Amino acid sequence: MPEISTCLWFDDDLMEAVEFYTKVFPNSQVHGVSHYGGRVLAAEWTLDGRSFRGINGGPDHAGFTETISLSVSCADQSEVDYYWDTLVAGGRPSSCAWLQDKFGLSWQIVPVRLYELLSDPDPARAQAATDAMLQMQKIVVADLEAAADAAHPAPG
Repeated sequence: MPEISTCLWFDDDLMEAVEFYTKVFPNSQVHGVSHYGGRVLAAEWTLDGRSFRGINGGPDHAGFTETISLSVSCADQSEVDYYWDTLVAGGRPSSCAWLQDKFGLSWQIVPVRLYELLSDPDPARAQAATDAMLQMQKIVVADLEAAADAAHPAPG
């Protein structure tokens, strides 16, 4: 059975990115690095058990865009805060849980509670949570819950 992994193209900072990402996520490690002409050409690594490959392809590419992003499902606000704050450092925040890191790669840092609120069976609560999310950059769970409760308190 084939294994599918994500391959990312970097200008010339592949190893800096790999070292950064493997420090950010638990259970991560570098598996291999290949060189060509005295410089790093490619690397393979895992982030919390997920396989990635990367190449130093040079600047002759379109760069990363938000059309491809990595999504991190977070158990709680402290995980959201950690991953958001760590990954956005040197990059830039966007809206609705999206950010671009210092390498230009887009990430979605999403608390599981957001998915629950957006699919709330009460349409007023779901809409209020959606409206609140659309006003945020980093997702704040307490603000989502307050918006949903203001629209219609959750049953007992």
